[in-house]
Amino acid sequence: MKKVISVVLCLGLTMGMMAGCGAKEENEGSRQITFMIPDWGVPNDELLAEFTEETGIDVVINEVSWDDIRDKIAIAASGGSSAADVVEVDWSWVGEFYAADWLEEIELPEEEKADMPTLDTFTVEGKTLAVPYANDYRLSYYNTVQYKEAGIQSPPKTWDEVYENAKILKEAKVVDYPFAIPLNAEEAATTSLIWLAYTMNGVVFNGDGTLNRDSVLAALNYEEKMLQEELIDPSDKTSSGMDAYRRLLSGDAGFMTGPTSFAARSSNSEECSVVGQIEPILVPGKIGNSEHTMALPEAIGITKFSKNKEDAETFVKWYTSPKMQKELYKTNSAIPTHNTVLEELISDGTITDSGAMLEEAKRISSPFPNGVPSYYSEMSNAIYNAVNKMALGELTSEEAFAEMDGKITELAGK
Repeated sequence: MKKVISVVLCLGLTMGMMAGCGAKEENEGSRQITFMIPDWGVPNDELLAEFTEETGIDVVINEVSWDDIRDKIAIAASGGSSAADVVEVDWSWVGEFYAADWLEEIELPEEEKADMPTLDTFTVEGKTLAVPYANDYRLSYYNTVQYKEAGIQSPPKTWDEVYENAKILKEAKVVDYPFAIPLNAEEAATTSLIWLAYTMNGVVFNGDGTLNRDSVLAALNYEEKMLQEELIDPSDKTSSGMDAYRRLLSGDAGFMTGPTSFAARSSNSEECSVVGQIEPILVPGKIGNSEHTMALPEAIGITKFSKNKEDAETFVKWYTSPKMQKELYKTNSAIPTHNTVLEELISDGTITDSGAMLEEAKRISSPFPNGVPSYYSEMSNAIYNAVNKMALGELTSEEAFAEMDGKITELAGK
């Protein structure tokens, strides 16, 4: 009897162990991560299925509006949890997220880093905090037909030439307001002032985070001069940045510096009424084309409180790989952040009417010598409000500089 009981116990123990092993294998086979991303960054089901098949990792998409993502990450982190394993990271959030220690460092090969100039924006003190998946850097555009009609034979290479050309275009009655630039009290006015100062003088901020007076004031003086001589449409003072940029597409402006997406927009007859007239060119500088341009890219990173960091890193590297960059351009119109991929898509004709897009991409660098500061949001608020007051005639360029400089100096000193 004891022998029978012993056999039964052994069989039961064996079955239990087998069941336990089976449960363990089942758990290991159901690896899963969550991915919080705006609608424009969601990969299609086919691509996600390929990733799962390759890695055994399921991806649960949490589609959230861009405006809400930052708050969700902050709220979750304050409670010691993650909003998702992998999250959208805008270029302007990097400093804040680094200071709060919300992101996990990501290790990348040096050759991959060299192929992605925009990665510099997401690197703080040598640590890569997120990997860019969609590029958006400043590129200049001009209307070739309007320039020829006004007797201007070549595109501008300096900001002085942009100004002189704008005067000629206006005086020749080719276009009433030749220069388009965002001036409303919003983020686009901040970035416009930063890239203008950066491309004009090669510097925006001093080493201690304060504004470089000579450079920033020169950019403000330039905007003020364009306004006073009515070379900028008064609507740019109060309209959205995108509406200011779109004046190029309607033929109501002859020159602008703006998002890379306008290379494609200017070739789309549904968006542009002057198709075939717009050419993307290198951004002007002080004595020739600028050696720099500013990028405003989107990236993805791994939250510090994620319990699936290894699988999350596998996903980040897959999602931002050269192969996926090609796919995301086809499915989501995301401009590649790998220069080799961008070059390939231009060479094979996938990206048309690219103009100076590739050459400009090689000039991407960050205007922030110490990385995007943790107080960027407050700094931006000070800049765009001062710029808008100047545009509305409430402040001179000197007064606008003094207002933003005082606030930024205070923020940098904290």
